[in-house]
Amino acid sequence: MLAYLSRYLAETVVRYHERPKARRMSPYSVGVTNIIKSELLEDKGVLVVSPVDPLTASDFEHLAKEIDPYIEQKGRLHGLMVHVESFPGWADFAALLSHLKFVRDHQSKIEKVAAVSDSGFLRVIPSVASHFVKAEIKHFNFDDKDKALEWLVTS
Repeated sequence: MLAYLSRYLAETVVRYHERPKARRMSPYSVGVTNIIKSELLEDKGVLVVSPVDPLTASDFEHLAKEIDPYIEQKGRLHGLMVHVESFPGWADFAALLSHLKFVRDHQSKIEKVAAVSDSGFLRVIPSVASHFVKAEIKHFNFDDKDKALEWLVTS
């Protein structure tokens, strides 16, 4: 399992650096970080994130700024949904470290995580991550977004 993850990470970084750079939206746009679309469903206590391109370190800083005030006020987030057809990976090793730091700092404040994707990588992650985080993690197929949201909001 660890060999598979290491190989996937290495291949993802190489693929990212081989392709032409995409035009990025402003990180200060509402609901959009550098390359992650996000929507905080305040009435449900769920953050929905949809990575567009390989993740960067600044993406996780922006996500923290978006959800930390909500968590400060409500005490926790009921759920986090990662909704992406194919997981884009990380732009570089710093982005991976930033992702791990985000998980470390927020995992005890998020009840459930739904990986809604047809990506083979995100099918495997719930069983691996469940050993390291408090949140309940479950995989759903990409087209099952509504089913995943229902699962996130039920106790």
